[in-house]
Amino acid sequence: MFTKILIANRGEIACRVAATARRMGIKTVAVYSEADANSKHVAVCDEAVLIGPAAAKESYLCGDKIIAVALATGAQAVHPGYGFLSENADFADACVAAGLVFIGPPASAMRAMGSKSAAKSLMEKANVPLVPGYHGDNQDADFLQDQGDRIGYPVLLKASAGGGGKGMRVIERSEDFKAALASCKREAISSFGDDKVLAEKYLQRPRHIEIQVFADTLGNCVYLHERDCSVQRRHQKVLEEAPAPGMTAERRAAMGDAAVSAARAVGYVGAGTVEFIANQDGSFYFMEMNTRLQVEHPVTEMITGTDLVEWQLRVAAGQPLPKAQSELAIHGHAIEARIYAENPEKGFLPSIGTLRHMDTPAAVTFELGGTPGGAPAAVRIDSGVREGDAISPFYDPMIAKLIVWGADRDQALARMSQALAEFQLVGLASNIAFLKRLVEGAAFSNADLDTGLIERNGDTLFPAPRSAPVGALALAAVALIGAEKDASAAQSANPADPWGNALGWRLNSAYQRQLSFADEYTAAQEMKAYTVGLTYHAKGWDLTVNGIDAALSVTARDGADLSIQLGATSMHGTVRRDCDVFHVFTGGRHFSLTYNDPMAHAGETEAAGGRLTAPMPGKVVAVLASKGQEVKKGDPLVIMEAMKMEHTIAAPSDGLVEEILYQVGDQVADGAPLLAFKTA
Repeated sequence: MFTKILIANRGEIACRVAATARRMGIKTVAVYSEADANSKHVAVCDEAVLIGPAAAKESYLCGDKIIAVALATGAQAVHPGYGFLSENADFADACVAAGLVFIGPPASAMRAMGSKSAAKSLMEKANVPLVPGYHGDNQDADFLQDQGDRIGYPVLLKASAGGGGKGMRVIERSEDFKAALASCKREAISSFGDDKVLAEKYLQRPRHIEIQVFADTLGNCVYLHERDCSVQRRHQKVLEEAPAPGMTAERRAAMGDAAVSAARAVGYVGAGTVEFIANQDGSFYFMEMNTRLQVEHPVTEMITGTDLVEWQLRVAAGQPLPKAQSELAIHGHAIEARIYAENPEKGFLPSIGTLRHMDTPAAVTFELGGTPGGAPAAVRIDSGVREGDAISPFYDPMIAKLIVWGADRDQALARMSQALAEFQLVGLASNIAFLKRLVEGAAFSNADLDTGLIERNGDTLFPAPRSAPVGALALAAVALIGAEKDASAAQSANPADPWGNALGWRLNSAYQRQLSFADEYTAAQEMKAYTVGLTYHAKGWDLTVNGIDAALSVTARDGADLSIQLGATSMHGTVRRDCDVFHVFTGGRHFSLTYNDPMAHAGETEAAGGRLTAPMPGKVVAVLASKGQEVKKGDPLVIMEAMKMEHTIAAPSDGLVEEILYQVGDQVADGAPLLAFKTA
């Protein structure tokens, strides 16, 4: 077994590998970019070495630098994690040439399966069912459009070297083909360094089911059952679960055997995932093989009682697989939710900022062999960030993976809902509330699954904003008053002096006060103001808001945790203040209430002001309009890229482009005006 390995990655997967290696008595070496100097993965490894600037192409994608660090630190092997160089066959070859063990499949298997086109050709020869499409080398735009017309719309374009939903476009009409192709190729070259694409029929209401396979150097190969990854947005997975709901034993065996056959056909070694598109009738088609560990591997670990990273290390060291196929039974049900720094209400735009507060649910550290008695722990959190860390624009905005286990799917659903209700983040936008609606929604709860689930249920998943409830406003008001009292007591030379405290004492009358709060955003991108009236009394207040009058008092206060009595109702919540924003967590919901700042909303008059601004920090990758051009409402004007995802800025109305302020390749700050625009 190895004594020291280098982890050629960052974030939660680097932390995950480091934890398993430590448990096995293996020392770890981290590599990091300038942007990650203070990151969690640097702190948890035994050694850490700087390898370059923030841009991945100058750091995490520099295989020669990583290999040099491995040799200099005495590492015997390199674990690539997922993403970056994990499926780069040239890097795998270079590791071997340098005398290092690459903890992954051989380069030959990566080359065979790393290209979607080559993999489909291989599966076609092996008589594995394929979705109708074109997987060849001809990349001429006219030719590809002809292929799309032949296949029939809707057509799915996919980057041949892609993964993670990047470099994918669904095209509904022939006239949209070339614009989508250009966008797809830009994203593919940016993410993978290869703009080759393939085209295939876009199936209606398909499920995405994948099989975890594992092979050793001694000829053994097993499948660790399936994961359902159907819940996606922009072709990127949002929720994953194992086993797949509704899977029959016969279908599981057929898909598992097909996956093992595919792995054996290319001489596979290590962890891999064979992904299938499955129709509602039970038929399935080979989609691709990911020659690495997957982000969603924890749900497989939860139901099989295995540590797949430990398996990777043992297999890479030449040891046999720890379990045979007959020993890999399914125990219970597991669900994973990906917690991202993004704003679902704004098209899932990445959110950049600092995690000022992060309070995770009451998690039990998951021992992958199971707890005494054989049942896995209920909750597991894999994260590469800590409170106080920054989410930068350079890498994927994942904050954590929240994984739960239950004896059955119903119990796992209940635990996931509760865990999401307890997950508190302050400092940037997140998808937690969206995930909670998704998990509790009828479609997911009833396992009515397909890759279009989010789009089909948009009305329930993206509901119209509701007014902040009186209870949330009361909690914010109590938190504000409590902070004022604490500050007053700290500054007062004589705390007993009624004239020098903030208790609201008056000699001959009750002190009446009005507090102004506002919702952070509404659907119309406007602030919604609330006036909270308070009348001070010796033991509490009378509260008036939204036509409701009720007595208000504090029953318990422990830091940010508050218990209040509002009329006849007892309430509990946590209030975290970030500058003038009060983040109220109560009843499983999160309310952001801005105190006394009704005008705070950048972009409220953006179109009227004539300047279209950047919705996030990023790079301009295409300018589709020119100075003096007349455009129609909805016409694309500028395309930006952030975190390897493209975002199109469109004309808010008919009008005239007066000035282009940035060019292709320019880096743009959040909120920067991109062009001057005059409404017609």
